[in-house]
Amino acid sequence: MYQFVTGPLAWLSFGIFFVGIIVRAVLYIKGLDWKLDRVTYSVNVSYGIKGAIRSILLWLIPFGTRGWRAKPGFTILFFVFHTGLLLTPLFLVAHNVLLKERWGISLFTIPDFAADLLTIGVIVSAVIIILRRIALPEVRILTTAYDLLVLLIATAPFITGFIAYHQAPGYQFWLITHILCGEIMLISIPFTKLSHFILFFMSRAQIGMDFGIKRGGMKGKGFAW
Repeated sequence: MYQFVTGPLAWLSFGIFFVGIIVRAVLYIKGLDWKLDRVTYSVNVSYGIKGAIRSILLWLIPFGTRGWRAKPGFTILFFVFHTGLLLTPLFLVAHNVLLKERWGISLFTIPDFAADLLTIGVIVSAVIIILRRIALPEVRILTTAYDLLVLLIATAPFITGFIAYHQAPGYQFWLITHILCGEIMLISIPFTKLSHFILFFMSRAQIGMDFGIKRGGMKGKGFAW
């Protein structure tokens, strides 16, 4: 079973992930309205690029935007969750050992205690996010079972991985479950809200270009808008 989930099933999961992400990106670009969204992007390129980079960077920096500063507690929660979600799978020693064995590649690795802290951060943040969705009426009214399922899909690999790493009873079961949960997450990304993994950058770039060109970015430059 282990050979299957770390071999053919892993290849299939990564294949669906990469192809699906490319398709989502292409569909996003094709779905842009020529008049409303692609405003002179081919003419005022420097202003558009400057606006896109500024928009992305400010939203990637904690408290870099007014929205982040308005809710500092949620901002910290958000960045703890997403930092762990991104860094742990990529730079975990065990994952890179597996990558080296299966595909002959490996990345920079982080110490196991750092991976533990990041994993705990993801799990605790996910619990608080769920409690927040239940407790706050303005968030609860927007929350559906689908939202909770997506959060579970994103968090399950960390819960099962933490249990497996610390050699809980039934280690082999938890290890296989951890790998399967990770592959389910990979497959789910192109088809769920987890696709913001890539669409975040595209939407922020689009909005940044919009503001960088026609909403004050070219003020005083003779631009009609």
